[in-house]
This record gives sequence, structure tokens and C-alpha cells, in this order.
Amino acid sequence: MRRLAIRTMCGIVTLALLFNFGFCALQASDKPARILFVTQSAGFVHGSVKRGDKPLAVCERVMTELGISSKLFRVDCSQDVKADFTQAKLQHYDIVMFYTTGKLPIDEATLDYFFNTWLKQKNHGFIGTHSAADTFKDYEPYWDMIGGSFNGHPWSANTTVTITNHEPDHPIVKAWGPEFAIKDEIYQFKNWQPQKVRVLMSLNMQKTSLKRPLHVPICWCKSYGEGKVFHMSLGHREDVWNNPTYQQSLLGGVKWILGQAEGASEPNPSLSAEQQELAEAAAAK
Repeated sequence: MRRLAIRTMCGIVTLALLFNFGFCALQASDKPARILFVTQSAGFVHGSVKRGDKPLAVCERVMTELGISSKLFRVDCSQDVKADFTQAKLQHYDIVMFYTTGKLPIDEATLDYFFNTWLKQKNHGFIGTHSAADTFKDYEPYWDMIGGSFNGHPWSANTTVTITNHEPDHPIVKAWGPEFAIKDEIYQFKNWQPQKVRVLMSLNMQKTSLKRPLHVPICWCKSYGEGKVFHMSLGHREDVWNNPTYQQSLLGGVKWILGQAEGASEPNPSLSAEQQELAEAAAAK
């Protein structure tokens, strides 16, 4: 009953937002893309996914509003994967988005279908935000899909860091510009696969206090069969989700997955190697 009540309230909020943006939003697309946004936590629960006494968490509200304002997609938010992340229900979605933690209660047959059938279809995609990399981190099919897994966050949520944008013309990261400073929690990764991903942004080790001499990717993308994947490591803090630049970055990623914006996905392992050398050089100073 609680799940149904939450989903009903989400619908009421969505309708209210539609009227706020005008009736034209309803007519903008005969068939907007659909995103299943999973914000369930089986481990640490981030503030940005807590609903409290509100129908939507901060990250859910942001994605719902972004879909309406862009007139490109609609969002269904779920904190109940047993009910909502099923083979039958996945048929209704174009994109699955995770802001999750831990080992979610999804059976292996459904995961196998998701990785090997659903996600490999054209114009299907997966978006991981922040702790999506701290989900199923010991389950190889998952971290192989996403590109790596959580291995600590030496930079806390109150640390200001500098990020380098390697491809400022790529639709996923175009909004950020070539370099920027931001306050957010920064992850390091294990099971990192530079030979399978295209790194778009990295932590600038020359301008950020060094913790370990390691390349720290911030955002990357990859092709997955005929589908697409991108992961954005930023997003711990609520003010990051409310940042218009962050929102435009996510919107660019949605457009990229849907084939509405062009951007390369070929792996660039040489860039990771260069960033590793820069990190080691910074540590040697």
C-alpha cells in the first residue's frame, strides 16, 4: 500500500508540474521517452534519495521536472525494485537510471535479461549517478557494464575539487566547460576498465589535494551492444542536483542515449594512462 501511495503521489506531483509548465508540454511529443529512475538503497542512504514526508526525493524531483521542461521524457521513480524492475515492466522503458547502493533485491534471471537483452537494444541506455558505482560492486556483470566499482571516497562531500573536462564538445559534459571547481564527494574506483570506457571528465590532480596517486575518472560513457551507458560520479550533495549545469549534463546524456545528440563512445585508454602519469607526478612533488 505504501508503494502504491507513493507512486500515486508522484503522479499528482507530475500533473501539477505539467500545469506549471503549461499544457503545451503534453503536446510536445506524441511518445516521450520513458525513464525508470531507481533510487532504492540497500546500503548507505544518501540525503538526495530520501523522500521523508515529501512524495519525491530531491534527485527524483529534479529528473521529473527536467523531463517536463525539456518535453523529451517522463520519469517513473521507484524504491521497490522487486515490484518495478522486472522483465515485463522493463519493456515500457527506454532508459534505466540508478542512484542506488548495495546489493539490490533483483533476481539473477532479471539481471541477466537486463544486461544481455534489454540494454543491448538500440536507443536503450543506462545512466548511473554517484553511488550507482557502489551498487552490486562485487557482481562482475554489473561492474563490467558500468565500467568500475566504488573503492572509497577520499574527498568528502565538503571538499572543493577541480574537474578537468576532456571533451567539452561532448553532449554529456558540454555544459560544464573545460574546467570547473565543485564541492562534492569524490569516489575512487576498483575494477576500473579504461579499455572499455571513454573518459569524459577527471579529477585534476594538479589542482586538488592528492590522496592516492591514481587516475580518478568523474564521468565516462561507453557503447553496450547497440545500447549506451554513461556514469556521472558527481551527485552526492543535494545542491549538486539542484545545479542547472549538472541538470543540463544529465539532459545531454539522455539525448545522447536516445540518438538525439552525437558524441563518441569509443574507449580512450591512452587518456587514462596519461591521467595516471599526471597523478603519479603530482604525488612525487
